[in-house]
Amino acid sequence: MTRQPSSMESFGVCIISLILLLMLTKNLSSNALGDSIKDEEGLKEDQNEMENSLSNNDEMRGMKDDDWQMVQKKGNQFVVNDKPFYVNGFNTYWLMVFAADESTRGKVTEVFKQASSVGMTVCRTWAFNDGQWRALQKSPSVYDEEVFKALDFVVSEAKKYKIRLILSLANNWEAYGGKAQYVKWGNAAGLNLTSDDDFFSHPTLRSYYKAHVKTVLNRVNTFTNITYKEDPTIFAWELMNEPRCTSDPTGDKLQDWIQEMAFHVKKIDPKHLVEVGVEGFYGPSTPQRTQLNPNTYATQVGTDFIRNHLVLGVDFASVHMYPDSWISQQIADTHIPFVKSWMEAHIEDAERYLGMPVVFAEFGVSSKDPGYNSSYRDTVISTVYSTILNSTKKGGSGAGSLLWQFFPDGTDNMDDGYAIVLSKSPSTSSIIQLQSTRLALFNSLCNTKCNWGCKKKKLLEEILYHDEL
Repeated sequence: MTRQPSSMESFGVCIISLILLLMLTKNLSSNALGDSIKDEEGLKEDQNEMENSLSNNDEMRGMKDDDWQMVQKKGNQFVVNDKPFYVNGFNTYWLMVFAADESTRGKVTEVFKQASSVGMTVCRTWAFNDGQWRALQKSPSVYDEEVFKALDFVVSEAKKYKIRLILSLANNWEAYGGKAQYVKWGNAAGLNLTSDDDFFSHPTLRSYYKAHVKTVLNRVNTFTNITYKEDPTIFAWELMNEPRCTSDPTGDKLQDWIQEMAFHVKKIDPKHLVEVGVEGFYGPSTPQRTQLNPNTYATQVGTDFIRNHLVLGVDFASVHMYPDSWISQQIADTHIPFVKSWMEAHIEDAERYLGMPVVFAEFGVSSKDPGYNSSYRDTVISTVYSTILNSTKKGGSGAGSLLWQFFPDGTDNMDDGYAIVLSKSPSTSSIIQLQSTRLALFNSLCNTKCNWGCKKKKLLEEILYHDEL
């Protein structure tokens, strides 16, 4: 039986063809570029080396089975096997719920297959569903085994397509239960709780959350027989999706919770990376930075970007970007400069004060926004990607980004306005694939020992930033 090339292999052929074409273009125009003979000889040597390293696409993306190791942090970079691991990824939050039903499980495979076809390597999704329809956790420490098996399937399927997962462990919002569900459970147990923010402070609710963390991290995958805390498919644990504690604008209550929970996760699982899940708003500890917030309310939600990420056990920073929610729903030219300045400020802070990578873990544009059009969305995505690349080429803290959100065909009922369906968005698909190609080159051709001073750097810059690209 003739073996058909996989989507991963097809992606690799496209990358190699693109690079070889660019090399040819570069050589034909070397006089116009003013390269010296000495530089040209050095670049030719590097081209040969690069062609060899790209002869196997799995190797280029760090995807050989032998190389499927834990993602680690080294300074302000992610690394796998001592090579940089810059991220071009996506969010699809509902994977576990879809995997719990045989009629929709195939959509999980489609998500990973399509994402892999454009070179994306990381997916952020929920490892929680508390007290809701198809709940994972039906009540404190009581789980639906079939839904847990669905999460097992998500993890095992991600590995098949060489996609790593950021698994979020709880929600600030009521969707999928959230902190409100924990408060309901507490009141049902006889507690007298009056605020959803009691989730962060009441010892009983803290114990509920910690028990959930322990259960998930110690879970043995029924498809792979690998314990979650030992599985390199899991990129990182996220403490909570977009935690806010508006009852305490000082940030002390949330900070205390982050400190306790980051330590708790690391005590159970010291191998995986941990991130908080905040949106990136500046708080009272850095009054000189609050002017960068999208609005005055952002200073009052109890989060504090730099302070939150100085906690022991937190490995990298997370930032979200929604100018259409934070500034104005109407599409406006002011949104693009905000995205750029928001990113640059957080990259700078991650480098100067935190010494860690920063991932822009959610960003997108809603098709429901007044004035929306797909070309504007492409402009926003391109702005995010170019800002990441500007950091990448300097070895900076800008470690990657995750689109909100990525959908396969036939899931329109789940669309919140932000869905990106590749088959319906060819221009967006091309932008995503180009970013994946560029980051894959960095991941493949330099390692941390180079400190970006290796001779390959010039070749990388010419290929990745050449006008003809």
